[in-house]
Amino acid sequence: MTVVLSETLEQGILQLTMNRPERLNALDAELTGALTECFHSLNRDRQVRAVILTGAGRGFCAGADLKSQGEGPGAVPGTDGMSRLGFVYKYQEYLADLMLAIYDCDKPVIAAVNGAAVGGGLAIAMACDVRFAASGAKFGAAFIKTGLSACDVGCSYLLPRLVGVSAASELMLTGRVFDAAEARSLGLTSRTLEPGDLQAAALDSARAMRENSEYGVWMTKKGLHAALDAPSLRHAMELENRTQVLGYFSGCMEESMQAFAEGRPPQWRPL
Repeated sequence: MTVVLSETLEQGILQLTMNRPERLNALDAELTGALTECFHSLNRDRQVRAVILTGAGRGFCAGADLKSQGEGPGAVPGTDGMSRLGFVYKYQEYLADLMLAIYDCDKPVIAAVNGAAVGGGLAIAMACDVRFAASGAKFGAAFIKTGLSACDVGCSYLLPRLVGVSAASELMLTGRVFDAAEARSLGLTSRTLEPGDLQAAALDSARAMRENSEYGVWMTKKGLHAALDAPSLRHAMELENRTQVLGYFSGCMEESMQAFAEGRPPQWRPL
């Protein structure tokens, strides 16, 4: 069985579906590796302009597959012959690399959260740029329920930035599961939709992103990430200034103004 399904929905719009529905798309070594490679390869694919990430069946991603915890050295590339300590550390890095691959992908990524997104599943959703949730979706920073820290695979970095420190602290220290309505009220998701409307909403958002210039979308994602970590407003503005000046010389602004004057959609020049 292919653990990641890849489908071009329309020109420039790719959907990736985590495909372990019998395990609510929980992460084992195979799914983690396949999904990481998909996102790495997207940085080399100029045809894709936006990505939708979802899960097969009734779950988005139920986090790490506890049944796969018996996997040993060799399950992750480069771990053959390692001690249990070395392997577990490499496995942890292997999981973390997936979140980085999604977060650093140079294409916008829309999470269509169709069901449970807990533990590593929550981290995957947070690593995406936009999150839409079905009304029955569930979320939770459930790492702490395993006896370990709730600070795992990017959660301690991303969750406070998305919902604020107080809300993130409560969610991480309790590990409680919360519903799509609360996720929306906290600002974790952008929209809550009926299950039958989730796919269409994600596709509409991807289309709107595709209509903008390749340069504009690329630099907006990079600029947002840089500004989140900027030490001051001035640092963020200095980056913005350089990005806008570079954009002016791409020719996209001139084309936008010409298209507006002629009452037609812009015909963006390739980078």
